[in-house]
Amino acid sequence: MSTRPFDNLHVENSFADVLPAHFYTRLETQALTNPRLLHVNTDVAKLLGLSESALQSPEFLDVFSGSCPLPGGKTLAAVYSGHQFGVWAGQLGDGRAHLLGEIVTDEGPQELQLKGSGLTPYSRMGDGRAVVRSSVREYLAGEAMAGLGIPTTRALSLVVADDPVYRETQETAAVVARVAPTFVRFGTFEHWAQAPESLKLLLRYVVPRFFPQCLAAEESALSDLSHDTILRFLHEVVVKSARLMADWQTVGFCHGVMNTDNMSILGITLDYGPYGFMDGFQINHVCNHTDTHGRYAWNVQPSVMHWNLYRLASSLTALGLEPDELKTQLQAYEEAFLSAYQGNLVRKFGWLSWHEQDQELVDEWWRLLHSQSADFTLSFRRLASALDQPESFLALFEDPAPAREWLEQYRQRVQFEGRSQADRVTQMLSANPLYVLRNHLAQQAIDAAEQNDASVIDDLMAVLRDPYTERPGFEAYAEPAPEWARHLEVSCSS
Repeated sequence: MSTRPFDNLHVENSFADVLPAHFYTRLETQALTNPRLLHVNTDVAKLLGLSESALQSPEFLDVFSGSCPLPGGKTLAAVYSGHQFGVWAGQLGDGRAHLLGEIVTDEGPQELQLKGSGLTPYSRMGDGRAVVRSSVREYLAGEAMAGLGIPTTRALSLVVADDPVYRETQETAAVVARVAPTFVRFGTFEHWAQAPESLKLLLRYVVPRFFPQCLAAEESALSDLSHDTILRFLHEVVVKSARLMADWQTVGFCHGVMNTDNMSILGITLDYGPYGFMDGFQINHVCNHTDTHGRYAWNVQPSVMHWNLYRLASSLTALGLEPDELKTQLQAYEEAFLSAYQGNLVRKFGWLSWHEQDQELVDEWWRLLHSQSADFTLSFRRLASALDQPESFLALFEDPAPAREWLEQYRQRVQFEGRSQADRVTQMLSANPLYVLRNHLAQQAIDAAEQNDASVIDDLMAVLRDPYTERPGFEAYAEPAPEWARHLEVSCSS
């Protein structure tokens, strides 16, 4: 007897079932015109327990284009608030996203969310849609970050359609199916900062489900959580966020819109809009063309995350927690960030451990890259072989003399530890990617997708899933950005 594509899935709706109705709005998605499945992420499909036949079924397209609900799911849009570019924006929410439900997997529950699936009560002045351009970028970004080992949302599918969507110009509609354990964000807590009873309910949902290690033995989701438990929860969020930030910094990733409503409570990368991986390094690089004041520049990101965590902590004062005890938990940020940041750099530079004097060498490294806009990714990658074969490394610099001087300092540092060259190189090649999702590569995928061609997405997915291993035939994906790409801009409409 044949089964329907979703029959074998264990679908739950914890967000809708545990939290009361004022946390969200139940509503249907809005169907697109002539939807077509452009691409499916087979790795994510396997995680969710979806078979090959399920992915090819009309029912799959119906659900993930927004034409039909997920069988067993309760479709909703969540409300939240947040600070945007440092200014309190008030009520926000899922303005173009619908939570379909969650699938229980061997790795825990995974929520399914459609982005671009139509208007909601939280759309404000928006149209509830996403365009092919931004959808391709989000679809690829999750896979790029996952391949780098950086916590992230991921995407299951990319659907395109014929509906016109107006941004700076007329574009066409698309829908991305996003996957994450939860889409609860800092802004969810901020929204209920003046409503203690609702804040208690939110904590009773979030902590037992995602932070059970913070619970005292006698606590459960059925009772209000103690102040000590809430403080432990905040500490966990602080540490996870600090580690995420260290990962971003050491791969040259810029988020672009680090508003509190775009910050995940789980310390995962959330909401890919005008993000970018740096090509030529600039310490104050701004990837978001809309960010005219550089609030979210690369060198500012760590302090912005700390600021965002303060906003999260401030929301908890409604429960009677004292500012000083909240501040104590926030003080863990700097130590957690530096520990992760230095640990990442130890691996990237091929060292065994961090020494206090390493900070000066690292600072000189950043100054060297900045002064000549050297390629972020390739500078680290080629450093692995630079001591024996410096030509390729030095070619990244317009004036190789300062790079050669720095390389001699690096040689002395490596010799200090006395490890074998083979071990050092192996470590560095496993810590420094050859492939990242450069803007021009994403643009090539977009250009093809707009012609219903997913071949570039296929190629990019292949290298991004394993960005540390060189693949013959994919040399173009490891090259610096071409001249035409220097003029690419991404903005909040991306």
